[in-house]
Amino acid sequence: MNRFDEKVALVTGAGSGIGRASAIRLAAEGAAVFCVDLNLEAIRATVDEIESQGGKAASYKCDIAREAAVNACISACVEQYGSLYALVNMAGILRFDDTEQLELSAWQKVIDVNLTGTMLLCRAALPHLIKTGGSIINAASTAALSGLPCGVAYSASKGGVLAMTRSIAVEYAKRGVRANCVCPGDIKTGMTDGVGFPDSMDFDLISRIMSISGAKGPETLAGVIAMLASEDGIHITGEDIRVDGGTLS
Repeated sequence: MNRFDEKVALVTGAGSGIGRASAIRLAAEGAAVFCVDLNLEAIRATVDEIESQGGKAASYKCDIAREAAVNACISACVEQYGSLYALVNMAGILRFDDTEQLELSAWQKVIDVNLTGTMLLCRAALPHLIKTGGSIINAASTAALSGLPCGVAYSASKGGVLAMTRSIAVEYAKRGVRANCVCPGDIKTGMTDGVGFPDSMDFDLISRIMSISGAKGPETLAGVIAMLASEDGIHITGEDIRVDGGTLS
């Protein structure tokens, strides 16, 4: 399929996991992809893979929690490619804490990246998306829909992303911009690599976030994201699409 010929997509978190898989999928369908991440080496590897397959991509290092950096990122994308059609917000961080021991600085970091960073990107991209009749796809989580043990900061951030996305969908529907969330569950992304657990963690509760059919790779989300960003999703906005193998069924 070439659903994104002559279209530009900006993907955050493009250095790994769902962001990387989404960037590769969108490029394979014809998009020029602006790959954004804090890890410049990782996004350069993503760009190299896209280009090796005949696609078009560029890398850009950005701390999405910083307003000036986000504004510069969107400007750089539009300056390089001339427009913006799809904003795919997959950058995020995960941590587990005993709620009673959660430090304010740790809470704030998760909120800054997952929620505020997503808002900053949407805000900066919207004027360009209005021009192209474009689309936003944000990363919520099954944690926005069901309890995640020792995940109060992460769950709050993803619940905020879900509510924010619905608000944007309604506010911009008449201006031709769609906004949706994906809610991944039990996806192998590497996000949990190096993540610590508090001593109070009851690992029996972790089974609540495991899928019936077993964990799947990030390419599982990439296909859904491509559909939502394309004309095939033209009548879908304000939705949260669960991709969790039946975890919450």
